[in-house]
Amino acid sequence: MAGLRKILITLLVLVLILLALVFSLNNQMAVSLNFLLFETQPHGVAVWIIMAFVIGALVGVLVTTMATVRTSVSRRHLQKRLERTEHALEKSRAQNDRAL
Repeated sequence: MAGLRKILITLLVLVLILLALVFSLNNQMAVSLNFLLFETQPHGVAVWIIMAFVIGALVGVLVTTMATVRTSVSRRHLQKRLERTEHALEKSRAQNDRAL
């Protein structure tokens, strides 16, 4: 099953690369982007769109990684707090048992 999944992912990546290549070949009109303070060199429309897609994917991975790390740190903190609370509860139960 894992082998089939790897094959399907590889095929999907190859299809996406092929689509990007066809897209870039059909959109070769050169344009430059004008930001307020500077202007870029002219490149094909497809180059700008593909770059925006890649940058967006990288930002998405970065945000997901940061959220995962934050969740992991929070989970570890809560786990330690739970262990301390359970230890205090056991200690309290032991004292109550002795008192009875």
